[in-house]
Amino acid sequence: IIPSDGWPGGRENGVVAFIDRQLDGPYRRFRGDYRRGLDAMTGTCLEKYRRRFESLSAEEQTTLLGEMESGGLQDGGWKEGFSKRFFEMVRSHAMQAYYGSPRHGGNPDYASYRMMGIDYPPILGQNRYRF
Repeated sequence: IIPSDGWPGGRENGVVAFIDRQLDGPYRRFRGDYRRGLDAMTGTCLEKYRRRFESLSAEEQTTLLGEMESGGLQDGGWKEGFSKRFFEMVRSHAMQAYYGSPRHGGNPDYASYRMMGIDYPPILGQNRYRF
């Protein structure tokens, strides 16, 4: 969802590891949706392309993700608009990982902060905010 360009993409910036760790904690309530979505994605890829998602070309992956984002996938495990909801959930979690504070387990080495040219915000603690 976050491709590499001149800066690290989601894979290099620890997005998958962040989500995996969070699914054992605060994102625990999303485990069933992740299982359902990943199973549906595997089924769709094997049916449409005869290959798993990670074996698809970048163009094929982008096409499939676009269909998911628009809610265009309705067969198999994608009933009742689940493809769109699943895509939005994964995108939201990926953005939290990529742009969030490293103290929450994503964005190692402050890569997205450096990309945007901002400093890491200081943590002053409770009731010690600067106005």
